[in-house]
Amino acid sequence: MDELTEEDLAIPPAKYEYLDHTADVQLHAWGETMEEAFEQCAMAMFGYMTDLDRVEIEQIHHIEAEADDLEGLLFHFLDELLFMFSAEPYIVAKKVKITEFDGQAFKIKATALGEEFTIGKHTQGAEVKAITYSAMQIHDRPKVDRPEVFVIVDI
Repeated sequence: MDELTEEDLAIPPAKYEYLDHTADVQLHAWGETMEEAFEQCAMAMFGYMTDLDRVEIEQIHHIEAEADDLEGLLFHFLDELLFMFSAEPYIVAKKVKITEFDGQAFKIKATALGEEFTIGKHTQGAEVKAITYSAMQIHDRPKVDRPEVFVIVDI
């Protein structure tokens, strides 16, 4: 085994920097029902932020969202979940279950099951900074195809 020299231990000066770069990612989710498509979109968001295989279900959090239309409902639903992740104690969900979905009055009640995000235990993926309305699409064609949603998030 080679012995380490002083040259090996000398760290050269940094010749790099971090520059801000705005980027987006589009989430595409679907399900047998619109509720499932919304749930899957939430899981896509959490899965983009961390490896969900490392998340355990230890806590239950309840969220509610309402809006004036279906796009607004999806926006506020995801935004409530993002707030749950972004505010202490930084909860990451392994599972999101909608318990009430009113597509006429545009109201959702849901439970998020997961645990507190811990650096070291959980990988750090891209930070989702905001949900956007940009190019949001909701397709509810159960007889033709599965319900699906497209949401762009700011990372």
